Amino acid sequence: MADAGNVTALFRASTAHSPSYSALNRAATDGGRPLVDFCIPCNPYFPTTEMYEELGGRLRDILTYYPSGADTIAAELSAVLGLNPQTVVMGNGSTELITWIDHLLVRDALAVPVPTFGRWTDQSMETGKRVDMYLLPEADGFVLDPAAYVDFVRARGSRTAVICNPNNPDGGLLPRRSVLALLDALQDLDLVVVDESFLEFADAGPESSVADEAVLRPNVIVLRSLGKNFGLHGVRFGYLVANPGLAGRVRAALPKWNLNSFAETVVFMLKQHRHAYDLSLRQVRRDRQEMIWHLGRLPGLTSYPSQGNFVYVRLPDGVDGAVLRDRLLAEHGILVRECGNKIGSSSRFLRLVVRPPVDVEHLVIGLEKVLYATGDAGLLPVPYGSGNPAVDRLVMRA
Repeated sequence: MADAGNVTALFRASTAHSPSYSALNRAATDGGRPLVDFCIPCNPYFPTTEMYEELGGRLRDILTYYPSGADTIAAELSAVLGLNPQTVVMGNGSTELITWIDHLLVRDALAVPVPTFGRWTDQSMETGKRVDMYLLPEADGFVLDPAAYVDFVRARGSRTAVICNPNNPDGGLLPRRSVLALLDALQDLDLVVVDESFLEFADAGPESSVADEAVLRPNVIVLRSLGKNFGLHGVRFGYLVANPGLAGRVRAALPKWNLNSFAETVVFMLKQHRHAYDLSLRQVRRDRQEMIWHLGRLPGLTSYPSQGNFVYVRLPDGVDGAVLRDRLLAEHGILVRECGNKIGSSSRFLRLVVRPPVDVEHLVIGLEKVLYATGDAGLLPVPYGSGNPAVDRLVMRA
C-alpha cells in the first residue's frame, strides 16, 4: 500500500508530533490504496458532501481574494455561537492562540497535567519558561483529581495553570462543577486556561463548557478548536473566549489578516448547515461507544473511557506500539497515533480516532492479525480466539 520504509522513517524522525498527512502521502509512492486514518482527530461526518461541493464551486474566489479582517469573521462566529464578539478572539488554529497566550500572558512557570496536548508543554519550554508537569496516574485511568492538581500548583508556585477538558490523549472529562471549583481555587493566579478543543464531542456537549464563566473572570481563558469539530484541520482556525480586557490583549497582538478565506467561507456557511453539524456530532458519539465496545473485546488491550473523538488504549504486555504502528501501516494501510513521544505516555499506548463502523471493522481485523496471528507473524505468543469465527479464519490465514 505504501513504501513502508519511507513512511515509517517519517515517524522515527518526529520527536514530538506525528508527521502530517501530506508528508505521509508523499512518502507512499507505490500508488496503493489510501490510508485509513485513525491518527488525525477530525470529524468524519462534517463538512457534508453538499458543503464540499459548494466550497469547490467557490474555489477560484476563495483562492484569489483577500479575506475579511479577523474582527469581521469573529463577529459572524460570535453571532452563530451566541457570544459577545468583544470576548472572542479567532486565531490561525488553536496553536497560534497558544503561542500568543505564552508570549503575552505566561510569566515564569506554567503547570499542566500530562499526558496532554504537546503544545501546552512544548511552547513554554521553547520560550525558556518552567513547565510544571502533573502526572496523571495510570492506576486511576488518567483521571484528573482537581484538588490534588490545585495542591500541586500551590506546591510548585506556578502562576499559570492549564487543563484540557476533555483531555488529549485519554479523553477524560471533568464535569462543569469540578472545573468551576478549580477556577475558584486558582482565582489568584495570573492565568488559568481551560482548553475545550474537543468538548463538542462530549455527550453533554456545550453544557460542560465554562466559556460563560470565562467572560466574567479576570484570569480565565477558554480555548476552542474549529478544525477538529468541523473536520477541517487544514483550514487552521480556532478561537478563545475571555473577559473583554484579556481578549483585547491577545487580539491586539494578532495580524489583521491572520485568518484565511477558507476559514471565512466556512464560518459564514455555519448558520445554514448548523443542523447537519449537530447531527455529525451525535453520530461521532454513537460511533465512539461502538468503537470502545469492539476494542474492549481484544484480549489484553485496555480502552479508557473517553468524551473526545478518540480512544486511548493500552496495548497488551510485551507489545511495542511503534512496531504495531509500522505493521498496521505497511500491511493493512491503517494509520494510528502511537504515543511514545507524548510526555507522560509511552509506546505502550495508542490514541485511536473515532471513525465510522466500516473503518473500525478494518482496524479490529488489522489488530487481530498483527497481535494474535500464530507463529512468528503475531506480536503476542499466545493462542487466540475472538469468538467470531469469520475473524478467526482471517487471523489463521494471515
